[in-house]
Amino acid sequence: MAKKGNRITITLECTECRTNPDKRSAGVSRYTTSKNRRTTTNRLELSKFCTHCNKHTAHKEIK
Repeated sequence: MAKKGNRITITLECTECRTNPDKRSAGVSRYTTSKNRRTTTNRLELSKFCTHCNKHTAHKEIK
């Protein structure tokens, strides 16, 4: 049997929405996913589609 508790749920937030004050709509794009805490110790960064920027942008893990 495998040990439980290695995978955690994280939130990814758009980096451009957070820093750009003149965007097309108010709000920040957020995604939830899971990662293995043991193998991926640093913060995760993925390219996802942001509905507020209307393009693919970098989404970083937030606390």
